[in-house]
Amino acid sequence: MRKTKIICTIGPASDSYEMISKLCDEGMNVARINFSHGNHSEHKITMDKIKEVRDKKILPIPIMLDTKGPECRIGKLKNGSINLQKGQVYTFTEDEIIGDEEKVSVSYKGFTDNLKAGDKILVNNGLVVFLIKEIKNKSAICEVITGGEIKNHKSMSFPGKLISGEYLGEEDKKDILFGISEGVDFIAASFMSNADEAKSLRKFLDENGGKSIDIIAKIENSEGVKNIKKICEVADGIMIARGDLGVEIDYSKVPSVQKKILKICRRLGKRVIVATEMLESMITNIRPTRAEASDVANAIFDEATAVMLSGETAAGNYPELSVRAMSEIIFETEKMMNYSEIFNRTKYNINNNLDAISKSACEMAIDTKSSAIIINSISGNTARIISKFRNPVQVVGIAKDEKVYRKLAMCWGVLPIMKSSDEEFYDTFFKENVEPVDKIAIDRLGLRTGDRIVITGGYIEHGIGKTNMIMLETIK
Repeated sequence: MRKTKIICTIGPASDSYEMISKLCDEGMNVARINFSHGNHSEHKITMDKIKEVRDKKILPIPIMLDTKGPECRIGKLKNGSINLQKGQVYTFTEDEIIGDEEKVSVSYKGFTDNLKAGDKILVNNGLVVFLIKEIKNKSAICEVITGGEIKNHKSMSFPGKLISGEYLGEEDKKDILFGISEGVDFIAASFMSNADEAKSLRKFLDENGGKSIDIIAKIENSEGVKNIKKICEVADGIMIARGDLGVEIDYSKVPSVQKKILKICRRLGKRVIVATEMLESMITNIRPTRAEASDVANAIFDEATAVMLSGETAAGNYPELSVRAMSEIIFETEKMMNYSEIFNRTKYNINNNLDAISKSACEMAIDTKSSAIIINSISGNTARIISKFRNPVQVVGIAKDEKVYRKLAMCWGVLPIMKSSDEEFYDTFFKENVEPVDKIAIDRLGLRTGDRIVITGGYIEHGIGKTNMIMLETIK
């Protein structure tokens, strides 16, 4: 059973009921919706289809809302696009205008406040480069250093610069409130640079009915990289968003930064997602390049929680084949991983009782050659902590809350199973002649009579954060 999870971006190529169903069949674990495109009515239609598919297939597919974030984009151009030549003078302005061959508007008011002559502006994922010659009247007058085509609403980057302003803009607030009303499970927060921004998002969620929504901080600039540990103290997970990150910092540094973030998140027990251009060629081709296969495999070798497909599933010609290819690469790579050896040689920081019990459950499962660790997961926290130890034994998270059930789908190595009540779980292990968990284990995990399972949860004072029990049982 595959341990590393797959996130798929749902877009025009995949937003039909039939295609969402195919993505689930091929191995999608999380459905991501990018709010940089589309409107609420369109997103609601897509979300309703995802919910319908997951209900019909009885799958815990969580929905991740990816925010626009405090990004800068150029405005609308008269003919939709222009071609700029090296040496040409071009102006970016806060004025509300229709752009042409001489100037274009910018969506982010105050974008010039932290810029000066000599700074660079990058457009279209860094393919078109401008050197600022002068800041004047809320405009940046530039020389084109690297020419090329720019189109309506293309994103802008300012290498080495942090554009000031409130992190949560009005559009993001509206999108997040919509997400709360639609019951999304994760907010992927774009361009997060520091812990204060994470705190402001957490506060906004908590005050508006979104306490159960987890925050995934997208690291897309040098400030985010620098503040990664502090961000991890607030956020529930990290996404290494290599597209904008590779524009904001030198592309040659992206691989080492990726490894650094993965290592930090693993040590802190945080979910960590590797994203952007993982199987980019499959937007138009039926199979990935060897380099792309190696890229996905390296994320697995570095113990990423999840890997993400963006344009491959949102706008590509072969969405379901992309998921199948990624799943196959993960499966083959995981077969090469000696997770017992990794567990034994890794030095883990044990910060509290839950860490200690979770690590002990993993050790017991390995030492007794158990086939599964089964967790009574009221909040999902114990399952997430056990997941961080990357042990070789299949982990089953039994949840009674549907949101916990879905969020467990983005925990490395965890198979979520829905149960109806605490009492049912405890009756299973502490009353005679009751067999539901044994039956679940046999049906879902293919276990046989005589197989051992390790059980953990909070029995004596059971409740959220009350894990205090480990048991070793045998399938009868």
